[in-house]
Amino acid sequence: MRIIVNLDVMLAKRKMRSKELAEMIGITEANLSLLKSGKVKGVRFETLSAICNALNCQPGDLLEFSKDSED
Repeated sequence: MRIIVNLDVMLAKRKMRSKELAEMIGITEANLSLLKSGKVKGVRFETLSAICNALNCQPGDLLEFSKDSED
């Protein structure tokens, strides 16, 4: 079981670059890249809220639970 991060999909839908989003929400591009790749163990609600606000989406648009995938 794992959480799949669909941030890259939402960025593409919004025609936004990672660099632009990182600047908007006040985190580094490196940290945003780690989040996009799913290599983080957690994300602060404050950061998730900022991403959703910037991309005009819901947390469920960014995160997906998968029972079939293994780490």
